[in-house]
Amino acid sequence: MKYFKYYLLAIAMIILDQVVKLAVHFNMEMGVAGQIYLLGDVFKLHYLTNPGMAFGMQLGSENGKLILTVVRLIAMVVIAVYLYRLAKKEVHSGLLWCGALILGGAIGNLIDSVFYGVFLNNAPYDAPNPWFHGQVVDMFYIDIWEGRIPEWVPLFGGDYTALWPVFNVADASIFVGVAIIIIFQKSFFKEADHEEGDATGDSQTSMVGQVPSDDDEARNAQSVG
Repeated sequence: MKYFKYYLLAIAMIILDQVVKLAVHFNMEMGVAGQIYLLGDVFKLHYLTNPGMAFGMQLGSENGKLILTVVRLIAMVVIAVYLYRLAKKEVHSGLLWCGALILGGAIGNLIDSVFYGVFLNNAPYDAPNPWFHGQVVDMFYIDIWEGRIPEWVPLFGGDYTALWPVFNVADASIFVGVAIIIIFQKSFFKEADHEEGDATGDSQTSMVGQVPSDDDEARNAQSVG
């Protein structure tokens, strides 16, 4: 199929994501002790496990992890089907490549959530069972800023905050896909809107062409007479 190449990109991102995660798990010590500095204090390899979403965000409820895993599973199916339908409509290829990046990232983190609690034994100690409670492996650490927010800032003024996202290949794949869609949305969706407009115009033209003229009606009346 001509759109298999987009699924191939998603598969490639899944493989890359899992290879990096397993390499980190089996070769690095968790936390600061095993930290590897790649670009001074700003960019590091820092092995940690994340029970929540991308960049360490979490759901606070007791069943938050299970809910998150189910949401990831549903999102994976929706994205896969949507990507297939977009490909059939022959929309802008850039939109399809971005969709493939998002799909690959979603599946990559879903694998962690479903299986890592069993095969890597990294489910939280209070998890009811290891299945669907695996923690996502993160390793890319960007130390952006750490300090106290100025008092004049509404709502958060005076709070001590650390901006240090830790993420993985899957998170990066999703982020890049979404960011490119946002940046180039006019180009990506203009082509799709144009195609829909052409289809509507052709349909209306066809209907107009079928409306009988006055001369046709007169001739039909004479024929009947």
